[in-house]
Amino acid sequence: MNLTPSFTAVLATSVALSQAPIHAQQRLIPPPPALAPLGRIDLRPAICAPLQTAVQQAVAPEPQLWSISVVDARGRLLADHNGAVPRVPASNQKLIATAFALDTLGPDFRLTTKLLRHGDGSLEMVGEGDPDLSVAEIQRFAMVALGHGGSRSTASSTSANEIKLYVREEPRRNWWPSDWHPSDRSYAYGAPITRLALTSNALHMAVLDPAARLQRILDSAARRQGGRLQTVVLATEPTLKNQTAARSEDTVVLHSESSAPMHALLSLANTESHNFTAEVLLREAADDWDSQRASFAATRWMQSQGLPMSGMRIRDGSGLSRGNRLTSRTLSALLLRMAQHPLAAYYQASMAIAGERGTLRRLYRGSSLDGRFRGKTGTLTGVRTISGILDTKNGPLFVSMLSNGSYAPNSVMGTVLRASQRFSRCSSSNASVSQPVVRG
Repeated sequence: MNLTPSFTAVLATSVALSQAPIHAQQRLIPPPPALAPLGRIDLRPAICAPLQTAVQQAVAPEPQLWSISVVDARGRLLADHNGAVPRVPASNQKLIATAFALDTLGPDFRLTTKLLRHGDGSLEMVGEGDPDLSVAEIQRFAMVALGHGGSRSTASSTSANEIKLYVREEPRRNWWPSDWHPSDRSYAYGAPITRLALTSNALHMAVLDPAARLQRILDSAARRQGGRLQTVVLATEPTLKNQTAARSEDTVVLHSESSAPMHALLSLANTESHNFTAEVLLREAADDWDSQRASFAATRWMQSQGLPMSGMRIRDGSGLSRGNRLTSRTLSALLLRMAQHPLAAYYQASMAIAGERGTLRRLYRGSSLDGRFRGKTGTLTGVRTISGILDTKNGPLFVSMLSNGSYAPNSVMGTVLRASQRFSRCSSSNASVSQPVVRG
């Protein structure tokens, strides 16, 4: 859930570290073609006795607080402790939001912010929640609106030096998922989710009135250019959206700014656990900025992937909601499914790496896990989770561990991961079950 001190530096690092190729294409690239319908994945028990024993010993002081599942590349459940018990996943929730976004929007997707001139001469600013939208970019929009690089419309002028600019934004009720705790909303990690969000609506703390801040910066930039902007904020209601669509034939894009490409957005959400980015990706993938409807769309997507759904409850994209519920079997199965995906390299490259980068950079450094576990951490008060891909000499293992209330969760997690490395040969020696059960 952590926000790093320099957001722009994090984004640059995310771009540099991603192992997926970078494409220079823009936002209007169509999404990837739909995949053929997938059958259901049933994780078939093929318990590795030494590994199961090691897991049970690791959680022995508090077995009721843990859910742990270890799955191999053939879909076999090698170890499982309370794997069907749903728990609060914290930021492991981002594994769902990013998978949904990548599958739906594709690797070349970019969030765009645009200045539009409609046929009646009115100017309108619209956005898609670019997490790195900067003051410098807003200043460029102000310049174009005043006529620098665009054309000034007399229809949008209110005086010789003043231009009226409509700003399209979400209504306040959509700024936060409804069950985010009020105290979280004042911190940078719980900043409001809006379409035009300078520095993700966060400074040292959350910016609680992002529209007012945007208006101030636009006005200041216009005054430095010798002009004035009269900014009018419009709520993005469905009726207004339809009205805008109806005028699209005679609408001109005067200026646009694009976000980093999808693989960098994924890395920001998963490697650095950036809540704002995960929430925006969920909404864009669902094509709906109402958090409840977007969460329902993610639920439908999970079902379409044939994943275990028992006990699952999606309330947001970031994991800050304590209403989320996932099982370790669901998360392990999701990791397995995404390993089979044509865009698997992008998804896996977006995760933190033990001892090297992101939220795992200080964990397991110098141990046998250093550089060999790629995953997602999760932390809330009383909640500690980790799910990811463990590289072993006998192939990858998909591991998920969820603890709600554990006293020393990091120690247990390290013990289970090292045991999974040590007994990975079970995944090749136990040949009694060769494939996961797949049903159409």
